[in-house]
Amino acid sequence: MDPIWIVLADEGRARILARDQPGADLVEVEELTDAAAHADNADLRRDAYGRRGGGELADGGGRRMGGNATASAGEEKLDHEAELFARRVAKWLLEAHQKGRYGELRLAAAPRFLGRLRKQIDPQVAKLIAEEVDKDLLHDSPRDVAQRFFPSGS
Repeated sequence: MDPIWIVLADEGRARILARDQPGADLVEVEELTDAAAHADNADLRRDAYGRRGGGELADGGGRRMGGNATASAGEEKLDHEAELFARRVAKWLLEAHQKGRYGELRLAAAPRFLGRLRKQIDPQVAKLIAEEVDKDLLHDSPRDVAQRFFPSGS
C-alpha cells in the first residue's frame, strides 16, 4: 500500500503526516514553515487594522466622505506571503509525488488558505486528493487527525 499523506496547513506552516497501512498511527513526514510569515504576521495585522479609521474624511470639494479603508498594505503583504507559501507547499507536494513518496493525499486547512493551495496544486497531485477539510487542524494531535480522517480506524 502506498502511504496516505495528510497535509495540515495555514498561511505560514504545513505539517505532513503519513499512514503506511490501515489502522497504523500517523507519523510526521515533514514540517514546512514560512519564517517570514510567522515573524511579521502580528505586526502586519496590527498595522492593517490600525489603518482602519471610523472617522470621516473631507474630499477636495469640502464634502465629507466615510473614512473606512477596506484594504491596507499590511493585509496585502499577508495575502502575498500566504500565496507564496501555498505555492511552496504545492511545489513540495509535486516533487514528493514525482519521487513516489505517497499514493493518496488528504488536505485540511482554513477555507481561505485551502482555496489558495488548490489553485497552486499541480493537476498530477490534484488527482491524488481523496478528501479536503476546510478547517484548520494544524494544532490537533496526530491521534485527533487520524480520527477525523479515518473515523472507523481503517
